[in-house]
Amino acid sequence: MPRLSFSVLLLLTGMLSNKLGASVAKQIFSAAHPIGITVLRTSLAALILLAVFRPWRVQLDWRAWACVLPYGCALGTMNILFYLSLQRLPLGIVIAIEFIGPLGLALFTSRRKLDFAWVILAATGITLISPFAGAEKAVDLQGFSLALAAGGCWALYIVFGQHVSLRLPPGPATAVGMLVAAVVVSPFAFIYADARIFQIEVWWMSLAVAVLCSVLPYPLDLMALKQIPAKTFGILMSVEPAMAALVGFVFLGEELNPQQWLALGCIMSASAGCTIFGREKAADF
Repeated sequence: MPRLSFSVLLLLTGMLSNKLGASVAKQIFSAAHPIGITVLRTSLAALILLAVFRPWRVQLDWRAWACVLPYGCALGTMNILFYLSLQRLPLGIVIAIEFIGPLGLALFTSRRKLDFAWVILAATGITLISPFAGAEKAVDLQGFSLALAAGGCWALYIVFGQHVSLRLPPGPATAVGMLVAAVVVSPFAFIYADARIFQIEVWWMSLAVAVLCSVLPYPLDLMALKQIPAKTFGILMSVEPAMAALVGFVFLGEELNPQQWLALGCIMSASAGCTIFGREKAADF
């Protein structure tokens, strides 16, 4: 039990680190374009992960590259869409909308009748949070669409990640995948980034984002997953939208109205229900 409790603490710490990194990234948007921040974050994270895991010691044949390339492309695209949506929406809202991707993947691969209830619950949450819900503070349509697209990329990231895990150890796979992601997003910097991206403050804050969002959570997740059952992992992941909303409130001053909190509750409940009543399997999130 103590080992399990410590592993839960590690996982929650990794989740909190990721959300803190996102809050730092949003604070840089006033100084540089989100795509420029994405390029810096993925590039710096790739350099650190390459130095730590040294994937050149692992043989990468064409089968491994055939898995890593789409994995890295999904990762890079997901990051660009996430930061673009974060520019327009509160952090908690973005995470909740994005969460529909992996949740939808889990429900799509299921054939149980009970899961229809989770589909309705998740759809209710998305409806309540949509730009057309008539809420007091309606969310931005473009930001909503970008977050949904990021969720779709998150689902692809999970699918491709499962294939990569069969070919490569997790550390080198993530390092090479992040390198591919950096290469994928780099061309966009020439279109959207400007001279402000070269400010030393932007680089230091982007390094903090890379560490908080990629370098620190990854080893914590690996250590935690050695002890945490997949079902427990899925339940804990269900609290991410609420954690993101609280981080957004504390560090960014983002307040959600009751309807938006209800939407987050629906999505989190759908995720938790799908996990609790689903079959025990490897953690997808």
